[in-house]
Amino acid sequence: MEPDGAAYERFVAGFPYSETADQARAIREVRDDLAAGKPMERLVVGDVGYGKTEVALRAAAIAALSGYQVIVAAPTTVLARQHLEEFTRRFSDTGVKVAGLSRLSSAGERKKVQTGLADGSIGVVVGTAAVVGKAISYAKLGLVVIDEEQRFGAADKAKLRGHKGIHLLVMSATPIPRTLHRAMIGLQQVSVIATPPARRQPIRTTVSEVDDTAIRLALRREKARRGQSFVVVPRIADLADMRTMLERLVPDLTLIEAHGKMPGAALDEAMIDFSGGKGDILLATNIIETGLDVPRANTMIIWRSDRFGLAQLHQLRGRVGRGRRRGQVILATEGDEIGEATEKRLRTLATFDQLGSGFAIAGADLDQRGGGDVLSNAQSGHMKLIGVELYQHLLEGALRSAQGEEQRQWQPDIRTGEVGGFPPEWIPEEEVRLNLYVRLARLRDRTELEAFEDELLDRFGPLPEPASALVDRARLTMLAFEMDIRAINAGPAAIALTPADEKSPAFHAEGLVLSDGRWLAKDDAPYANPTKAAVTVLEALAESG
Repeated sequence: MEPDGAAYERFVAGFPYSETADQARAIREVRDDLAAGKPMERLVVGDVGYGKTEVALRAAAIAALSGYQVIVAAPTTVLARQHLEEFTRRFSDTGVKVAGLSRLSSAGERKKVQTGLADGSIGVVVGTAAVVGKAISYAKLGLVVIDEEQRFGAADKAKLRGHKGIHLLVMSATPIPRTLHRAMIGLQQVSVIATPPARRQPIRTTVSEVDDTAIRLALRREKARRGQSFVVVPRIADLADMRTMLERLVPDLTLIEAHGKMPGAALDEAMIDFSGGKGDILLATNIIETGLDVPRANTMIIWRSDRFGLAQLHQLRGRVGRGRRRGQVILATEGDEIGEATEKRLRTLATFDQLGSGFAIAGADLDQRGGGDVLSNAQSGHMKLIGVELYQHLLEGALRSAQGEEQRQWQPDIRTGEVGGFPPEWIPEEEVRLNLYVRLARLRDRTELEAFEDELLDRFGPLPEPASALVDRARLTMLAFEMDIRAINAGPAAIALTPADEKSPAFHAEGLVLSDGRWLAKDDAPYANPTKAAVTVLEALAESG
């Protein structure tokens, strides 16, 4: 796809903010994909308000200004309406017609949009799953954008993906396990936007049992600083009891309600009123999970948080703290009957409360629920007969073979006398240590490893010797793959490197000698730390080319 250059530049000029480095990289990657000869399938991961929509806008502009039609699918009418307003505004000077399609569209509007899509007069359609209804056809579809894909069911996503030869852009703050797994094994590309907006602060997240005093205090404190609050319940049936409770605890605060069974006009009015500053508390279901921007709202109480999924909780948390004040979220539970998996889910959200933690939370969700089956509709689930790492290794190999790429049939043998680990006295929580081990095993290059090491230092302080040894061992494995080294044996007396192929080119570095098919490195004094010494030798070889 090659859009008209001048028209595209005018479209870009309509973005009123400066791009962050992550956002600029994601936009560049998407543009390169669209310019390539094969269909794009890219996942863009970024927390709420981090700039994913602008990536979608740029992709849509490239497609529409190249003469193709674009679908922008959102999971709720609220988010679809918000996107429709933004896309209409940005495309207003381009000559590209933008239309909306959802359950709120009248019969006349629906028929008009159907006709426009069929004859090609509509370039961009924004809506819910209605955009792939049975009566909908497209004259020249080129790009499908799925926003908040974790909210779509497998059947709806299959319909959206079902158009052959089109480009696909999927966006989410917390992709479901199967989507993240597909990206990890190379079935789709991934871009991560981790840079927060200016002045955004981490959300203080706590897990506690229901406490009238705590709820009253949190709501009154937010009112005192001229802010607004959300109270979220898992079911519409819970709204009446919660309304009674709030009227008893904070009778002087004004309540506004929002839920999915309200008429469309009434729901829109409630959302707009609260966004405009009317009301002190929005009592709602998780319909507010996406598409609602209220900068004055800084407090959220999630009632019966054990009934929400991990991705839902993170999305809800993104509704607060969008202004200059720090937000707080109370994950309220009731009683002691909470399962182990549920408790782990809530602890994960409380642990990952730093900015840009959506990708880490999605990784934790993948660990807890499993990656599902990339060849069926199972969107989560664990392997039963083999471990996840072996399954991923076998699947990656099968994909390389199917794509005609060379498949590596060996794993480097690293023997340095120490394996390392994350000591319990350094990281007391067993669950956190396990998640870190899994993340370390998934790293693919030294750049990712350096970022992981920096994160450990930032979160837990200086690395103790066992943790440093574990990271160095991972670094040795990556270097061995880079340089086709089948085995590394390191001890106090020497370091031996065994090439994967006897015909491998010689290693040119000072102090290396060839002996019995192995390259040896020795020093005048014994190596105090053979693992670090081996890393130093291989890094020198890598730099020398």
